[in-house]
Amino acid sequence: MQILHRLFWTPAVLLLLGAPVSAQATPVAVTKTETTPVFAHLMPWFESREFSGAWGQHWTMNTQNPDDLLEDRQQIAAHHYPLTGPYASGDPDLIEYQLLLMKLSGIDGVMIDWPGTTVLYDYPRNRANAEALIGQLGRFGLKYAMVYEDQNVRIAFERGVVTDPLAQVRKDLLFLQQNHFSDPQYFQVQGHPLLMVFGPQTVQKPSDWADLLENLNPQPCLVSLWYEVQEISADCRGEHAWVYQDARPHLEHLKSFYAQRQNFGVKMGSAYPGFHDFYQEGGWGEGYFHIPVGLDTFRQTLDLALRSKVDVVQLVTWNDHGEGTAIEPTREFGFQFLTHLQERLGVSGLGEQDLKLVLELYQQRKKHAGSPEQQKRLDQVSGWMSVLKMNEAAALLRAQ
Repeated sequence: MQILHRLFWTPAVLLLLGAPVSAQATPVAVTKTETTPVFAHLMPWFESREFSGAWGQHWTMNTQNPDDLLEDRQQIAAHHYPLTGPYASGDPDLIEYQLLLMKLSGIDGVMIDWPGTTVLYDYPRNRANAEALIGQLGRFGLKYAMVYEDQNVRIAFERGVVTDPLAQVRKDLLFLQQNHFSDPQYFQVQGHPLLMVFGPQTVQKPSDWADLLENLNPQPCLVSLWYEVQEISADCRGEHAWVYQDARPHLEHLKSFYAQRQNFGVKMGSAYPGFHDFYQEGGWGEGYFHIPVGLDTFRQTLDLALRSKVDVVQLVTWNDHGEGTAIEPTREFGFQFLTHLQERLGVSGLGEQDLKLVLELYQQRKKHAGSPEQQKRLDQVSGWMSVLKMNEAAALLRAQ
């Protein structure tokens, strides 16, 4: 293997492929016809025994054990099985895989489900995983914004970990101002860094939000969950749609939101493949509603969002496997959600074969985990993908 690797790097082969691309090379943007920004909502809360030392609760819930095999798959708290198998969100190989898939699918960046700075449960690990992901975004030219889980402050207050919820939220906002809002990779809306709130569920008075944001510089554009804008206050504000169904079909909820919520500022749409949670099977309560998971649901919700002239489309979600909303490739659906994105967003020159190359890259990262030489070659493959030289990436990837 090492001999073949050295033979591959002969001058003749290098001339055939062109000079190796620098790891610091400027990433090349994907060409597409759709101009509406499209972001994937990502959960950074997964942990694996191999990488993290123990399986995280989002793979196990209360009933599953990934150390046990169920036919040809590990036992996980999900109805659909990721092509990578269960993973750790902080694993740099996994982050590279996720971000390359997003880039090559025409996705502009990531909306990160952010736990805040509260020290409780797995929140610190989730935050560290988010930082690890943010550290790789520049390699691939992707943007990001935070989706603040302010409910974590309420939970910490109820557990006695936080004594002053408003002070904790202020601490969280100051952290974002000091570490993220001025980052060139951070996504801006109307000249403001976008800050989404999944609620709000802790701070629900506009006067409190006005006080919390008053001294922040830059001032974020605060975007609440749909129909909650009356609970926030900011110079730039708005709402983001999600996924929901009750007696009314889920598409009716989306259509109503797009038609009625016209004059309150920033409006963000959502597109999702369905909803099939594992909560009841996993011992996490009775579960919620069921929306059939498949390409038809994804096609309908994506088309509806793009036709509704929203400011941003959020893909709900990249990887919430516990709720069955993941568009990340799985055994059940393969790459079909991502290839549909390529088609619907008008991505030029890229297809399913390029997405499969990313999976090959991830698999080789794991296969050659102990070989610095092979990892150097794979760094080069990743670099070619970042500048969209997919033929060069394929040739080098398969030169073992």
